[in-house]
Amino acid sequence: MQGKGRNGGTPQRILDIAERLMQVRGYNGFSYADVAETLHLTKASLHYHFPSKAELGRRLMERYTQNFLAALAAIDGTSTSARQKLERYVSIYSEVLANNRMCLCGMLAAEYATLPKSVKAEVTRFFDANEAWLAAVMEYGARSEGLKLASPPAEAARLMIAALEGAMMLARSYGEAARFDRVGQRLLADIAAG
Repeated sequence: MQGKGRNGGTPQRILDIAERLMQVRGYNGFSYADVAETLHLTKASLHYHFPSKAELGRRLMERYTQNFLAALAAIDGTSTSARQKLERYVSIYSEVLANNRMCLCGMLAAEYATLPKSVKAEVTRFFDANEAWLAAVMEYGARSEGLKLASPPAEAARLMIAALEGAMMLARSYGEAARFDRVGQRLLADIAAG
């Protein structure tokens, strides 16, 4: 997922660059100097807008989560079937990978032990919100569309997120987005079949 709000001035441009860098390198793989160089700003200017890297990370995670939740709301607003909602959910991940990026939260989860507390809290909030949305979609699908879940909706949601995040990592390792697509399609087929 790429940040929205481009053209929002210097703070938004800083967040845009930091998001791209974190999705490619991770939290520990970029510095203020990287962002400053890309934007042709001084590090002092970055510190003016984001006093610390932890604050930059926290604000970026807040924005990323808000954008992701807006994407989920758009899915809810335009898709009526649970199956279609799940397909569109998988496509969000696929689109991120197609842009040679990783899910920002997946990248940060891999570095969880070294993240500032405020960033950890936002990563957890992101995954909690995704699990809750997926569980609700799966529960609705099981009730009204005959989806046959092999486990309770909350567990199925956790499994789906774990599989998608892991599939992204493996696809990136092999340089083959098709690996991710096959896993996503298999997950959807397994959910539909029960």
